[in-house]
Amino acid sequence: MDGSGGRFALLLAGANWRERTIAGIGAVVGIGLCAAISTLVSPSHGLLLAAPLGASAVLLFAVPSSPLAQPWPIIGGNIVSALVGVAVAHLLGQGALAAGVAVGVAILIMSALRCLHPPGGGTVLLPVLAPALLAQGYAFALVPIGLNAALLAVIGFAFHRVSGHSYPHRPMKVPDRPRLLMEDIDAALAESGETFDVSREDLEALLDRAERHAEARRLATGRAPRG
Repeated sequence: MDGSGGRFALLLAGANWRERTIAGIGAVVGIGLCAAISTLVSPSHGLLLAAPLGASAVLLFAVPSSPLAQPWPIIGGNIVSALVGVAVAHLLGQGALAAGVAVGVAILIMSALRCLHPPGGGTVLLPVLAPALLAQGYAFALVPIGLNAALLAVIGFAFHRVSGHSYPHRPMKVPDRPRLLMEDIDAALAESGETFDVSREDLEALLDRAERHAEARRLATGRAPRG
């Protein structure tokens, strides 16, 4: 069975088991070091690690090219979400309404600040659901949330230097004479009505490469291009 199908085929385009193994090792290193360092900073709190950081690690190590996994979304998204969670809990209490409003407001603010980060949806719920965390006030957004997030981003930066990944991610280089223009990409995205977890620049470069591979294949097989 090849890697393109079957029950155990990987979900994401471009993924392979070597990369997933590296991602797993990265998570071990990232979360382990983050927990150890954070706990050393404040030993009186025990294991100083916020649970949503595990979700941040999945993005950081498994899809480091994702716009949602870059340093600013990891740090800003988690801190902003923690601040929103504390504010909403103070205003609306800790019921079902507060939980829904907290997540919705966090999405809007993270989007406005260009730090949308899915694990923020978990971070924002922590002070809403846990009175002990709410009692820490807005300082909760800095310790442990901000401390954890900043450490994870730094560890991710160092790890990806060793693993050979581009992090913070730099968009793929577009040829000097691209086959597709950015206006074409924007028009296609608008027509689809969907949001994809890839930057416009990476999408442009990837589609241009696909166009060039398709032309080379047509030339190799003796098929003239259509049109």
